[in-house]
Amino acid sequence: MADMNSLQVPGENNLTSSPSVGRNDCSIAPLTPSASPRTEARSRMAHPFSVVVAIDFGTTSSGYAFSFTRDPEAIHMMRRWEGGDPGVANQKSPTSLLLTPELKFHSFGFAARDNYHDLDPEEAQHWLYFDKFKMKIHSITDLTMETELEAVSGRKVRAIEVFSHALRFFRVHALKEVKDQSSSLLEGDEVRWVITVPAVWRQPAKQFMREAAYLAGLVSPDTPEQLLIALEPEAASIYCRKLRLHQVIDLSLRPMTNGLSLESDGSRPFDSSFRQAREQLRKARHSRTFLVERGTGELWSEMQTGDRYIVADCGGGTVDLTVHQIEQPQGTLKELYKVSGGPYGAVGVDLAFEAMLCKIFGEDFIESFKAKRPAAWVDLTIAFEARKRTATPGRSSALNISLPFSFIDFYKRYRGQSVETALRKSNMNIVKWSSQGMLRLTPEAMNELFQPTINNIIKHIEELMQRQEVQGIRFLFLVGGFAESPMLQRAAQNALGQTCRIIIPQDVGLTILKGAVLFGLDPTVVRVRRCPLTYGVGVLNRFVEGRHPRDKLLVKEGRDWCTDILDRFVSVDQSVALGEVVRRSYTPARSGQRKIIINIYCSVSDDVVYISDPGVRKCGAITLDLPEALPGTVDGAERREIRATMQFGDTEIKVMAVDMATNQTVRAAIDFLSN
Repeated sequence: MADMNSLQVPGENNLTSSPSVGRNDCSIAPLTPSASPRTEARSRMAHPFSVVVAIDFGTTSSGYAFSFTRDPEAIHMMRRWEGGDPGVANQKSPTSLLLTPELKFHSFGFAARDNYHDLDPEEAQHWLYFDKFKMKIHSITDLTMETELEAVSGRKVRAIEVFSHALRFFRVHALKEVKDQSSSLLEGDEVRWVITVPAVWRQPAKQFMREAAYLAGLVSPDTPEQLLIALEPEAASIYCRKLRLHQVIDLSLRPMTNGLSLESDGSRPFDSSFRQAREQLRKARHSRTFLVERGTGELWSEMQTGDRYIVADCGGGTVDLTVHQIEQPQGTLKELYKVSGGPYGAVGVDLAFEAMLCKIFGEDFIESFKAKRPAAWVDLTIAFEARKRTATPGRSSALNISLPFSFIDFYKRYRGQSVETALRKSNMNIVKWSSQGMLRLTPEAMNELFQPTINNIIKHIEELMQRQEVQGIRFLFLVGGFAESPMLQRAAQNALGQTCRIIIPQDVGLTILKGAVLFGLDPTVVRVRRCPLTYGVGVLNRFVEGRHPRDKLLVKEGRDWCTDILDRFVSVDQSVALGEVVRRSYTPARSGQRKIIINIYCSVSDDVVYISDPGVRKCGAITLDLPEALPGTVDGAERREIRATMQFGDTEIKVMAVDMATNQTVRAAIDFLSN
């Protein structure tokens, strides 16, 4: 921790001591020592919103739901979508976007897919079709407002524009539907928006979604509190608190025989139980309004105060694990361990299928086919997606996947031989050819496609359960679209069924969406969170011979200083309560200074001393805009104090600042996208 004499590092943070020896216009000096976080009570619902609209922006599918604050027990799901795939419930829409050759919005969801499919192959090469693009934001390390995404045809466009087109589409549809159901005239500022993001996303990606929402016109940057960023597994956890026993499937109640769960008559129960659940769900979907418990659901009556549970959000792109404890009687949640996870979503199975095609037909051919026949390639991936959903562990027959005619024709022209010949030569005995123009994937082939992704998920959950902080787990909730897969359910049951109760909500693909609405109605429900990273700034401290390395010595005005010391705001995995803040006071180094910039550093480790240590990186900057000093006050560097207050207990890091001389709020911004 910095002491009373600590100073911000001039070279790193454009800050210096007072009196001014600053190198540029952005120099300041701290006035106070580091303080531990302390609670600051503040109102979360400053504005009385009339309606909460949540958008679950998924990798493979997206949707929205809303609730009126006058009737918070009723959650209204989005209207049924046009189009869709046979056998797939269309409560959500594919996250697919189609732009014209002039980069104008054309369509989203099933409409985008169908329109792209109908384009002439030559014409399709000029249109921009995007799907599963959310994953790119997770994988890009240096995300900025200029980051580009590549369409299926190979053309590129700024990622922020792609995301804002999708969000604008949802805004238009959701507001129309809300207005249709509302008796009174709704103003724009009466709507609170919630957008879901994976919990493993870092601050730049969360800020990116917020910027995309501003660009899409959901809210104005001047009213940031009108938009909440919700963490996906957290939203699921919030909804799971409301569950009744008839709304869940408890995998742990099924007996195990040789690793397989059998009914008394020897049949496999998986398919039948899920058929029943889906039938109940289909009946429920005739009404698009779901009613939730006023308090916590009866599932929780078995839980004692202090009981722990894991929510595994298994989505299209990522798997997020969060560990929560429910606090009775108020039903608030406390996070027990920093969120973990990784890119182990259902898309991994699609990538394994693509790798299998490359093995059979050659990577050069697949790349050429994608470039020359992009719409046909999308058709093939859709065909696989539909069949993938029907894969079950006990299946004995092969799964048929139609190859588009253009694939068969293009391959014959490209290689001068038939698809059937290629299959025979590839020696892949687990994939057969059907004379009806189909690839026949044997159960062994499907197993090979699913296993790597499923193994990653199970391994991650097992490793989490072995941690000291996570002992005594009572429940494991499997949620997200991939949790619908019987392949994943069986693997979880085999590996973890003896350790804890495995619960799957019946409407598992909509759990996050409903939870996001509940979060928007009451954002204080998660009372304590864990910091995913260590955050701090660089400061100068008095140089101590023998304790500080010589290469950190800076001699300034006859005094010896140690540079680059990390002054920690919060540490990795530290518990931070909602409303808890870290305060620092700064003073301008020069009279008349109008801006203060403070660079923020982060690390996955708590074992860091200097901002130059391995694993420490500059991740953002706080900017404080200083108004001119009022007449009668002193605008001197030594006298003026700017107090910055940072909040880490929310889903996003927030900063506020006050000019102590005037008690005026100073414009303060925190930016993670400009690096």
